[in-house]
Amino acid sequence: MPCCAGGLVSPRFPSPNAQSPAQTGQLYPRSRPCTTLNQLIDHNNPSLGTFQQRYWMNCEFYEAAGPIILMTPGEADADGYEGYLTNETINGMIAQQQQGATVLIEHRFFGYSNPYDNLTSQSLELLTIQQAIDDLVYFAQNVDLPMPGGDNVKPDTTPWVLVGGSYSGALTSWTMVNTPGIFHAGYASSGVVEAITDYYGYFTPIREYMPQNCSSDVQAVIAYLDKIYAENNTAAIQSLKEAFGLGGLSHVDDFAAALQFNLFDWQSLQPDIGPGTLFFEFCDALEVKEGVSAPATGWGLENAIYSWGSFWNDTYYANGKSTRVIDGESAGQCLGTYNTSQAYWTDVSVNNANRSWFWMVCNQVGYYQVGPPPGQPAIVSRILQPIYEERQCVNMFPQAFSSPPSPSVGEVDMMYAGWNVNVDRLFFANGLRDPWREATVSADGLYKASTMTQPIYEGDGFHCSDLITDNGVVDETVHAVQMAGLEYMKTWLA
Repeated sequence: MPCCAGGLVSPRFPSPNAQSPAQTGQLYPRSRPCTTLNQLIDHNNPSLGTFQQRYWMNCEFYEAAGPIILMTPGEADADGYEGYLTNETINGMIAQQQQGATVLIEHRFFGYSNPYDNLTSQSLELLTIQQAIDDLVYFAQNVDLPMPGGDNVKPDTTPWVLVGGSYSGALTSWTMVNTPGIFHAGYASSGVVEAITDYYGYFTPIREYMPQNCSSDVQAVIAYLDKIYAENNTAAIQSLKEAFGLGGLSHVDDFAAALQFNLFDWQSLQPDIGPGTLFFEFCDALEVKEGVSAPATGWGLENAIYSWGSFWNDTYYANGKSTRVIDGESAGQCLGTYNTSQAYWTDVSVNNANRSWFWMVCNQVGYYQVGPPPGQPAIVSRILQPIYEERQCVNMFPQAFSSPPSPSVGEVDMMYAGWNVNVDRLFFANGLRDPWREATVSADGLYKASTMTQPIYEGDGFHCSDLITDNGVVDETVHAVQMAGLEYMKTWLA
């Protein structure tokens, strides 16, 4: 397989990395070749041999004794993320300030960095958080970087800085907890450090920051769906599905899951993106009639059903982004999770980011985006509970799971500290509008202290906003986070 082939595959439901601002390949020539390291297939059994792990680097700012800035994009094909080698991103800003070199490494079992030539359950047994941590450590300790003196910049002679965003931001924290002393400093943007099974908190920042009239009408539709489901009112359920062009969708939980997709579009927002994007098109469709916006309470249930359904039929099906969940005329079938013969469940070829990430979800991190407990405002149906996603783990990996599995989130949070992380020289950057905020150290009610050795900064941004330089230009709060991160790196690397 060519070294720099590939492309990001959007998952069925968003991983932390999906639709994030992280894919910035336009900032760096895609023609620049990547390099590979002979990485251990299994760090617990080196006798199994090695595989080719891809990495890219840029030494335009490097001067002798400068630091090495390492990042993995996490759950994605790394080809297309070369922008993180430049000063268009926080990685390059740190490198430019400190006369360092930037390196981008592909995560095992994503893109074309695969120990085996398939993504079967048997192969994926070697896709764990610990193996990913060990990859980063082994890379830092063994790589001979393709630059002058690149064979003499190991962590015992040169400071390495580990940077990550979203899942890879969590991996930054987890690595520094698990293997201290390898990375001199870390920068974790929107790092989802706490593994959570019942992750209804994903929708809390969305509900808080989306237009209030839109939130009111979405809540009205969801409350109605939950009510008629509780009453087993099959006629009303069928009528509601038909309003969205999903009358052929057999199972009501699949329909409830489909209604999440408009909310998932929030994750792609950034400070310079607002009205005119698909999420706000959705809210405008619900709330603007003949140029008049609804009051904070919305227009009410009847109009919300009609307008939301019309948006799906007139706009959402035809929009390019909707292809991540909808397949033209067979939308009802494609949205279903009960037909396990579909290629979505059975394709074991490499560079299938959704399958690899789902393996980690099912086994270790959870993050199931579901309805909230009773008594809380709901923009997502309470029909959706972790069992809905756990059943899909059996669909995807029948050889590994004979019954719906529960991810080992307690073990993960104990091994890697989760919200209780306490290590030196680790900078946390979070966004108040980030739907992943509740899994970060800025979660509501956590009140984790920001210290000089482990500072926590929050901007008014979205998911990983601070990673992109230009986001600091359009949002002063994001700029303040970026500048704070650079100042701490300057101090820690002095």
